[in-house]
Amino acid sequence: MNKVYPSAAAALDGIVHDGQLMAVGGFGLCGIPEALIDALQASGKKDLTVISNNAGVDGFGLGKLLATRQIKKMISSYVGENKEFERQYLSGELELEFTPQGTLAEKLRAGGAGIPAFFTKTGVGTIVAEGKETREFDGETYVMERSLVPEVSLVKAFRADKSGNLQFRRTARNFNPNVAMAGRITVVEVEEIVETGAIDPDQVHLPGIFVHRIVLNTTPEKRIEQRTVRKA
Repeated sequence: MNKVYPSAAAALDGIVHDGQLMAVGGFGLCGIPEALIDALQASGKKDLTVISNNAGVDGFGLGKLLATRQIKKMISSYVGENKEFERQYLSGELELEFTPQGTLAEKLRAGGAGIPAFFTKTGVGTIVAEGKETREFDGETYVMERSLVPEVSLVKAFRADKSGNLQFRRTARNFNPNVAMAGRITVVEVEEIVETGAIDPDQVHLPGIFVHRIVLNTTPEKRIEQRTVRKA
């Protein structure tokens, strides 16, 4: 099975649709699948529900899809770097399901592991728990959280072999492995593709069974949200 596609647009062809539940890897602008986001914007697909830690910044990352009104709802844990996100939410143009960051990671991991729900203390007694089942264990109250299984996951990795075995680079790993595991179809953008077997099995961060399509992007911008440097 050939998992390598010639372009980001080709990798998304036939699998993205209006009204879809999607997940996108990254943390801030670190480890985001830049080319796949651009291709999704160019596809014009709309009314999307997007699971991601945040929504990029104004004019970059998922912020591009907010600018073109392609996202209907975000399932996120942080929105502080995106003024358009804030504006759309406060004006009622954008739905938002706020999720604690650790809970969001576990909802994706559980989805990839076939676990439909789990209990956590995080959010008990707050708006996070409103409308959700709670239960006591050992005298403590826990809230039940449903796992997340997106129809399509868009992921960034550093290197893949042709079978889809992945290596991530430093902090760019972040949410990407969980997002990749959770997706019914997972598309991965990488900076390098090698032959199957070229990656030592002990150095594989995520096995290729979770990866369905691969696209090469050797020149990602890797923009920094707020660049801070020491005075000379």
